[in-house]
Amino acid sequence: MNTTQATPELDHSVTQPIPYMQRLRDYYLALGYGNPYQWANHRDVPFTPLKKPLNQSKIGLITTSGPYKEGAGEQGPGAPYNAAAKFYKVYAGDIASADFLGISHLGYDRKYTTAEDINSFFPLNALVKAQELGRIGEISNRYYGAPTNRSQATTVSQDCADLTHLVQEDEVDVVLLVPN
Repeated sequence: MNTTQATPELDHSVTQPIPYMQRLRDYYLALGYGNPYQWANHRDVPFTPLKKPLNQSKIGLITTSGPYKEGAGEQGPGAPYNAAAKFYKVYAGDIASADFLGISHLGYDRKYTTAEDINSFFPLNALVKAQELGRIGEISNRYYGAPTNRSQATTVSQDCADLTHLVQEDEVDVVLLVPN
């Protein structure tokens, strides 16, 4: 008896990229905003070299994935888009108990991608492997969540300030931002 499950085939007939930028502009206009979405652009931010080598640095992981939100409906792998699962404040979680982080609150191509492999949007295992190989010094005991539902002004003035406070509190040298 063959117990191997067949994997679904991808539709390779799609030859054009998804017009994500235009979709986002149209979405914001449809919501009633008077102008299309403007992507953040910070050309004046200077490059900052590392203060010490990566193999001596503490690494923090910032994610836009969210913890399970009680009463917010389906949030697991394969869940449809779920705005109720959005989170509105920066949070920190213990990397030892990062057993559920979801991305149902985010818009992503659910036809060709699933949220079944947490490593695809929360690369903690890759960081652990890099630490074992001596490529990074250590991983912060906490990971950090950045909301995705804010205006640029709120993200810069509130969320970035909150994240900065948390990573400084944990004496993190370098952060890896993984937007989903």
